[in-house]
Amino acid sequence: MTGIVSAKVWVHPAGLCESKSVGEGTRVWAFAHVLPGARVGRDCNICDGAFVEGRAVLGNRVTVKNGTLVFDGVTCEDEVFLGPNVLFTNDLRPRAAIRRTGDDLLPTLVRHGATLGAGTVVVCGIEIGNHAFAAAGSVVTKDVPAHAFVAGNPARHKGWVCTCGFRLDGEFTCADCGSRFARTGPGLAPLL
Repeated sequence: MTGIVSAKVWVHPAGLCESKSVGEGTRVWAFAHVLPGARVGRDCNICDGAFVEGRAVLGNRVTVKNGTLVFDGVTCEDEVFLGPNVLFTNDLRPRAAIRRTGDDLLPTLVRHGATLGAGTVVVCGIEIGNHAFAAAGSVVTKDVPAHAFVAGNPARHKGWVCTCGFRLDGEFTCADCGSRFARTGPGLAPLL
């Protein structure tokens, strides 16, 4: 599907969407490429120059900004935001002479509502928790708990964020929307 507008998927004339598993309302912009076999949910926005490899999975309402590379083995759950030039890896020992596929690649899971800021690099084999937030330019090398805010190279825990994206105070309360959270294992969960 390229250069068409349908009730299901819109693809820019200069975009390329080869997957047959793309949800209704998804938009694929110029110079973006979605390979055959990729699974893309409803209402996703795949921006200019983005690349989604054949065994990648994007949930519903995922934003993939310009220049982002989502390789085999990466799963992004619903409402994940991938900023411009986010890069996922999938092989800890890449060699040009050795072709690794399938089970040789390490999976990466980005949980519901997480945000990866512009230029974030995600090393394979990790999990980024629900509504976690990696600051622009972070290099994420290990699991990130739910609602954690991480930054730096390597990314380190700097605080906590609300579901709405604002930083939480020392009492795990959001000054913007008033939501409150409590510790659950290594991460946070909203109080009802």
